Amino acid sequence: MPKTIVAGNWKMNLTSRDALTLVKILDNTIESKKVTIVLIPSFTLLPAVASVIPSRFSLGAQNMHFSAKGAFTGEVNASQLQDVGCSYVIVGHSERRHVFGESDGMVNKKVLAALAADLIPILCVGETAEEKDTVDAVLKRQVETGLASVTKSQMKKVVIAYEPVWAIGTGNTATPAEADSAHGVIRKIVSSVYDVKTAESVSILYGGSVKADNCKELFKQKNIDGALIGGASLDAEEFSSIVADA
Repeated sequence: MPKTIVAGNWKMNLTSRDALTLVKILDNTIESKKVTIVLIPSFTLLPAVASVIPSRFSLGAQNMHFSAKGAFTGEVNASQLQDVGCSYVIVGHSERRHVFGESDGMVNKKVLAALAADLIPILCVGETAEEKDTVDAVLKRQVETGLASVTKSQMKKVVIAYEPVWAIGTGNTATPAEADSAHGVIRKIVSSVYDVKTAESVSILYGGSVKADNCKELFKQKNIDGALIGGASLDAEEFSSIVADA
């Protein structure tokens, strides 16, 4: 897959009709073959989107449980995601961590379960507003714990997304320099755990109020390999513009 990835996290939005319309418009407006496009609807929309998504796009899920099966009401497992056509899954999104209380250890279990099932995990990391002064330490803990027991060969199928919590959905985007610095820290952490080659090959995405009017400067940065987009991914014109800039 191309190293540059643009993923749209639709979160808890849209109906099946809306989703089908959005996919069809994106198929007609996105032309780039140099970017991996991942569409990530809510669970109920996955079958509908899977039925129309073009082969040049990939389908992802917003979350998964780390167990293969069991009495976990309201959860889904990796094989169920694969069954509906998913190849990617977000793990450790800040909303899962801070709203639903997922720990670094739980996120690691999800990373390992996704890899074992041949799904590509998008491991989300990032600091809160209160942690901005200790961002390096926060990223070190989240990345090292999130990747615990992940082998070097498995890292070929891991994507990391840096999402400063204080920027998600707030309209406050990290400056390009701030974002690139955090991405550089993440790359150094991966290098220290594995090696330089592995660190250079991993795709590290930026997320946090990415829009058409701020993405160009972000994509120019050395360590930013794409974006994990929230609200802007619901607007076909804006999402297509971001892909074009990527």
